[in-house]
Amino acid sequence: MTAVGRDVEYAAKLIADGGVVAFPTETVYGLGANALNPNAVAKIFALKERPSFDPLIVHVADFDSINMLTTSTDERILKLAKRFWPGPLTIVVPKSDIVPGIVTSDLETVGIRMPNHPIALELISKSGCVVAAPSANKFGRVSPTRAEHVLKQLPDVDYILDGGKTTVGIESTVVTLDEEGFIVLRHGAITHADLSEVLPPSSAKKQEKNLISPGLLKSHYSPNKPLFILGETNKTIDPTRAGYIAFGHVPQGNYKYVEFLSEKGDLIEAAAHLFEKLHAFEDSDVDYIVADPVPETGIGIAIMDRLRKAAYRYSNTAEL
Repeated sequence: MTAVGRDVEYAAKLIADGGVVAFPTETVYGLGANALNPNAVAKIFALKERPSFDPLIVHVADFDSINMLTTSTDERILKLAKRFWPGPLTIVVPKSDIVPGIVTSDLETVGIRMPNHPIALELISKSGCVVAAPSANKFGRVSPTRAEHVLKQLPDVDYILDGGKTTVGIESTVVTLDEEGFIVLRHGAITHADLSEVLPPSSAKKQEKNLISPGLLKSHYSPNKPLFILGETNKTIDPTRAGYIAFGHVPQGNYKYVEFLSEKGDLIEAAAHLFEKLHAFEDSDVDYIVADPVPETGIGIAIMDRLRKAAYRYSNTAEL
């Protein structure tokens, strides 16, 4: 069984030596390896059973690493970084030759972010590496917000660095830049409005033809129990067989279990609890999961993005 502990020095040495370590960030737990070591990065793909066409984000602990990872001299990159780093923002930029193709799925761009978590920053610094890290779960499954979620899905990882529950609870916002301004590729805790305070938005539409960012597939974040969103399914729901994920109100119906994203209807609290509630229900004896939609404003856009992708694989299943 994989060791779970709080030994940052040990975890950093593992990464430096080509190992793979699960570690906490403010968003979700990441599965980290030396981003400049292709053999180490290959272990991430193998452990996650992740397809090679889905690129990874490179995590850094200092601003100097930006210059090492990109060929761009665009001052707007540093402007965004200084405003939102450390924090849940990934910036997709032209990559330098030092970044192996396996990290970027052979694309000419790389996503970079600096996590806002003291353990993550200490780990990266002490490893002496920039760290490629997707979420620490099997590909397409529910992202982990606790060390035990990682252990459930990835029992063969070299080490799990336990930092308790994550705070943001959903993956980082991902942006890229064009001549006009920023384009949001994946919604997260840093909203369109937040970004607009620093740079103008581009008029270009999000491009999904090439997956230049993680999290762009239609089906992702799925629990192993069917998930349905109220108001977005035509399924006949038997509440006595279902776990209910509620937002801001007590549900009608005799549901087997009820868990609240936020009893007071707080979207930030809801985001922090989303994956944790999905994990709780997939480990329970419910037959399926029913979720309230949340208002699609601010971080609510990111929550609904995750919910719809988690429910997508079940949208065409037979009647329950």
